[in-house]
Amino acid sequence: MSSPWAAQADQSILVGISCCDLGETMFKRPNCLLRMLRGTPRQRVFTIFIISFKFTFLVSIMIYWHTVGTPNDHEPQNSLPVDVPCPQLASPGIFVPGNIFFLETSDRTKPSFLFMCSVESAARAHPESRVVVLMKGLYKDKTALPQNLGISLLRCFPNVQIQPLDLKELFQDTPLAAWYLEVRSSWEPYLLPVLSDASRIALLWKFGGIYLDTDFIVLKNLRNLTNTLGVQSRYVLNGAFLAFERHHDFLELCIRDFVDHYNGWIWGHQGPQLLTRVFKKWCSIRSLKESHTCRGVTALPPEAFYPIPWQDWKRYFEDISPEEMARLLNATYAAHVWNKKSQGTHLDSTSRALLTQLHARYCPTTHEVMKMYL
Repeated sequence: MSSPWAAQADQSILVGISCCDLGETMFKRPNCLLRMLRGTPRQRVFTIFIISFKFTFLVSIMIYWHTVGTPNDHEPQNSLPVDVPCPQLASPGIFVPGNIFFLETSDRTKPSFLFMCSVESAARAHPESRVVVLMKGLYKDKTALPQNLGISLLRCFPNVQIQPLDLKELFQDTPLAAWYLEVRSSWEPYLLPVLSDASRIALLWKFGGIYLDTDFIVLKNLRNLTNTLGVQSRYVLNGAFLAFERHHDFLELCIRDFVDHYNGWIWGHQGPQLLTRVFKKWCSIRSLKESHTCRGVTALPPEAFYPIPWQDWKRYFEDISPEEMARLLNATYAAHVWNKKSQGTHLDSTSRALLTQLHARYCPTTHEVMKMYL
């Protein structure tokens, strides 16, 4: 039989848990933990256990983010020249409506070679369109662009515009405004990709156009794709490519879901998983295989943007014949290279690797610079 003291202690612990449920104890309610530290001995033991668990969890997240999650291009940026010889390109004249957007939501202002290739391939495939590169790191100094090779190369293309990214201004007049004011004062393990997820849907909802991640290589003109995104696999959509009209209802639902069901502690919850659950609601379906087009929104099959699954990302660094490459990319508009997995992998710029051949064909200026300096 339990003693009266033990029963009282158990009740005290239950009261403490009800005061601070596990999620709140770990992430939101430090004051509650302090109150429990001043409680009964068993409450103190329970609280110390939770604090230890929280500390271990946060350390593991930081180690993970440091080793595999932080952008790291392993390119000798500091040894590269500032200027690059530009190709002879005709002036685009009058631009058609609808921009192509790239976002850099970190403070980095030195584009990697893959970043350069992404923008160059988009600029070459769309000479009639503005290709807008928005960089958060430029916000503090709007008067001049940084002096580095990546910026110099991108400025070679007359339809490329490099502009500062002000997240507070971007989120203004959307439900994301209040969310951003709150989240930027807190620490979260995936804040950088979450900001990118929020920025792309806000950007296209406000202005319309095409959004691409900076690890795409564009193979074909994308202007005929409207209100479109891509299926990564039979279970999930991916927002690395988005093409939508301004103020489209689907994007508005995405923004509301982003805020209403926000969870920054689960990888992909605010990105691919968000788009997948909103698309299922939009189409009133339970599985992606049931429908890929409904109510004016199209989800193209994996070969359109993700011809190589992320699990097979190393195929981009393997030799391939031109005939096999043509078959592989026959139905592909733009190839996603999965930089989060492939970053740091050495690429021989003179090899027959798939990625090398894509560079040589679709971003030849970047490719020539790579051959000179890598």
